[in-house]
Amino acid sequence: MQPLNSGARRARLLGVALLTVAVALGVAWLPAVPQPVRYHDFADPRVCFGVPHALNVASNLGFLIAGGLGLRGLRRGDSEFVDTRERWPYALFFLSLVAVGLGSAHYHLAPSHETLFWDRLPMSVAFMSLLSAVLVERLGPGIGLRLFPWLVLAGPLSVVWWLISERAGAGDLRAYGLVHLYPLLLIPLLMALFAPRYTRGGQLLGVLALYFAALGAERLDREIFAAGGWISGHTIKHLLAALAAAWLWRMLRLRKPAPGAPAPL
Repeated sequence: MQPLNSGARRARLLGVALLTVAVALGVAWLPAVPQPVRYHDFADPRVCFGVPHALNVASNLGFLIAGGLGLRGLRRGDSEFVDTRERWPYALFFLSLVAVGLGSAHYHLAPSHETLFWDRLPMSVAFMSLLSAVLVERLGPGIGLRLFPWLVLAGPLSVVWWLISERAGAGDLRAYGLVHLYPLLLIPLLMALFAPRYTRGGQLLGVLALYFAALGAERLDREIFAAGGWISGHTIKHLLAALAAAWLWRMLRLRKPAPGAPAPL
């Protein structure tokens, strides 16, 4: 992608901002979406060594490994950053992954709305941290790091709102759905519109593809378990999502500052 002049970059940024506002208003216009109770009815309830839903619990080890590798690598300086502040969204992302592993394991021991809260809370931070990292790298630290704390705050607030609404008997997943799913649209759009400041930026599409595959496996939880009888779609979801995080760390380790990168906004 050829670098854009400042006017063109600002015009594209305005377009992205308007799209985000339009999507948020559209989601707000939709009727409230409660969490289906059947969500907690997973295909594989098998007990191993006294642990219920054993594979769904154990497969969260992948998040602990991916998050730990990322944090260790960032601390050692295994990834190069033009501005050292750019490491903070990634540091929070990998830290959130460790929390996801713990929170998801806790949830699968006794699935309920209340325990699901501790799974989704760190997940929302991870989504917003990754989005912040992409904003920093495509638009520059000036905009990305100013948005970083607000995005990170918005993620957990969406989960808190969901649980409060469930307790009030009027469950509402709209805000969490926006936090979860909109970055999956926005990140490729940012990649298409703004030149990268680092090499290997296209590998982020592989990260997203693995996560989409994880979501697909989750939707096919029962069908996958019925087909083989030894592993469920939800367990595969955990493994694919952890692999996506590991692929992200691989990208960070191998990339370099892009020659002729555009000046940050």
